[in-house]
Order: sequence, then C-alpha cells, then structure tokens
Amino acid sequence: MKVALLTLGCKLNYAETSTYARAFAEAGNEIVPWREKADLYVVNTCSVTEISDSKSRNLIRKVHRINPSARIAVTGCSAQLRRDALERIEGVSRVFGAEEKQSLVPEMLGLQAKGEGTFFPAYSIGERTRSFLKVQDGCDNFCAYCTVPFARGRSRNQAICGIVREAEAIAATGVREIVLTGVNTGDFGRSTGESFLDLLKALNEVEGIGRYRISSIEPNLLTDEIIDWIASGSKVLPHFHIPLQVGTDELLKAMGRRYDTIFFKDKIESIRSALDSPGKALAFIGIDVMAGLPGESDELFERSYRFIESLRPAFIHVFPYSRRPGTRAFDLPGQVSAEVKEIRVKRLESLCTRLHDEFVQANRGLPEKVLFESRDRNGMMSGFTGNYIRIERAYDPALAGKIVDITI
Repeated sequence: MKVALLTLGCKLNYAETSTYARAFAEAGNEIVPWREKADLYVVNTCSVTEISDSKSRNLIRKVHRINPSARIAVTGCSAQLRRDALERIEGVSRVFGAEEKQSLVPEMLGLQAKGEGTFFPAYSIGERTRSFLKVQDGCDNFCAYCTVPFARGRSRNQAICGIVREAEAIAATGVREIVLTGVNTGDFGRSTGESFLDLLKALNEVEGIGRYRISSIEPNLLTDEIIDWIASGSKVLPHFHIPLQVGTDELLKAMGRRYDTIFFKDKIESIRSALDSPGKALAFIGIDVMAGLPGESDELFERSYRFIESLRPAFIHVFPYSRRPGTRAFDLPGQVSAEVKEIRVKRLESLCTRLHDEFVQANRGLPEKVLFESRDRNGMMSGFTGNYIRIERAYDPALAGKIVDITI
C-alpha cells in the first residue's frame, strides 16, 4: 500500500506524523509524497486558529481530488474539536481524536486496534541533524483564549525511562540534536511524579546526542534550578522560547496567565545573569506575543509594545488573536477588529526584525559551535549555533551532521 502523510501545525504534530510513517513503513508499506496518488492519506490537522481549521479541511479535500478512491484518515487537534464537520467531508474514512492516536496505524492496516491510550509516544526522524522528541502532552491551564486543553486533553507524560529509550533510538540513527517538544513542556512529570529537571539530567547522559533544545517553556515553570543547571555546562543549549502573550498585567490576568510582567522580566534577567558573560555568546530568548486580545485598547497595546521592547528578546513569534468557539475569550467585550490586529502584528514583526538584528550584531566575533545540516543549497550549507543564529558557509560534505567550532 502507498501511504502519504500530511502535517499542519506544531512540532508536536510533526513528531507524531513521523511516528505514524515509521509504523506504516515497518509494516511493509511505501511512504510516498502526498501529491502522488496514494492508497491512504493521513492528515494531521491543526486548530490553533480559524485559518488552521480551514487549511485542514481544504487539505483533506485536495487529497481526495488527487485520488477519489483513496482512504483518508484524519487526526490532530481539528479531529478532536471538529470531528462532526470532518466526518462529513467526502472521502474521509475515519477521524481519530486525542485518545485514539495509538489506534490509527493498526486500524488503517486492518489489524486489531491497540485501544485508547492517554499518552502517544512520538519522535521525528528524517533530518540527519535534528529530531523532535515528544516528552509531554496536554495542558491544565485553560487560558481564556486557548482551545489546546480541549483538543489535546489534560497534562500528561510517559516516564523518564521511556523517553530515555527513545533518545537512545534517535542517537542510533546518527542524529546529534534533539528538540524536546510538548504542549506545556515544563509541566512534565504531572502524571509520573517526576520533574522536568529530572528529565533533563537523565537525557544529558544519553551517548551520541550532543545537544538538546527546549522548544517552549512557560515562565512560571522555568525554575532557577533549571536555569542554573543549564548554565553549569549541560548539553541543553542556551536557547529559551518563553510565551509572554501580552505585556500588560490587566490582560495577563484577564486571559488567565499565571504570572505578571514583573515576574516575566525577572525571569529574563535571571537567564541573562546565569548564562551571559563577557567573551561568551549570548543566550537566545524568544517570546510568543498575541496581538489584539479582547480588551486590548490602543493604550494597552502601546504599553505592551514598550514592555516587549524593554525585554530585548532575540525573536518575537507574533500572531493575531483568533476568536475560538468554546473559550472564555470568545464572549469577552472589546473584541479588536481584523484591521487593527493586522496593524499591530506588522508593528511587532518590525520590532522583531530590529531586535533580532541587534542580537546577531551583539554576538559577532564571539566563539560558538554550529551543527551543520547535510543539505547542499546552491553550493552552500547552513546550521544553527547553540544560541540559534543561522550560519552559512561553502558546502563541505565532511562537515554535514557535525558540530563545528566557529566565530560568529
């Protein structure tokens, strides 16, 4: 059987899709590009915004047109939140919700399903240099704007010993860097009584893996103990992506976030105090920011903008607030128009460009290490430093997949 797999959304989805692909291949099936005529299409959907839901539906219709006789299996966040709508799309054979993921491959192969499972272990393999390893799923925060707890369920994880085995399997393929992914990664251990720091220390001992990145971590879960341990010389890179969402205390409280601006700024300063020193590359700090949350007046946006600017992040992931049915924010007063959100997004993106350029400039002339990728792009190769600056150089196959000392 020819199987094509398509993914929308986050790194977690990519890790899960890669795991489906390995299982289909191990059962003797051929994995083909989705634009080819496959016998089975697996569409891993996203529902973080209304646009994501629409893209998911359109992609299902597109593969059905490629081969109207093919079966289509749909999973991901839209599958959980919009099951009825997806089941009505022509060509869809089966929709797998959040607790049915472990049944997808056996059921589509006509085998006995494994039944429901609270945690679906997953990691990606495909790039020679980097793998995404799922360490946690779900969230208990129920922020006012977010559908994730409804789409992926409550916070849960597998035990450290299982994740270490997966990291060892990744290392055996020659991958040198692992990105730790989850919905609320720092909440690791809620279902096993372990801690995220325990996990980091255990993974640090896996032979063959040279570097770890934390994909994202909530500020209230990034403890001083974690920061100090990373600074002590571990394999975990000085690369932090920390969701802020908005830079005013009024809106942080209204959205149900578990910190205020003083706490957030103190956390950024703690990272820099522990990791930044003369002659050493600076820690990368990225933040998530949502433009146009309900109640965000012009005055509140300006305050938020100035606060973000004062943080001097290396990167700002900016996205407009999307009104999601079933969330508390859906019915809040002060909904911001699409036109105003677009203006605010552009201002924040311009700020991001300026701050990122300043970050790169501040690191020039400093020593770092780069993990070069294996791709030859018009005679050039690239890779990222530990603090996530992209470096390009003339292609040299001897450097592919290797960690190399450079000067930024």
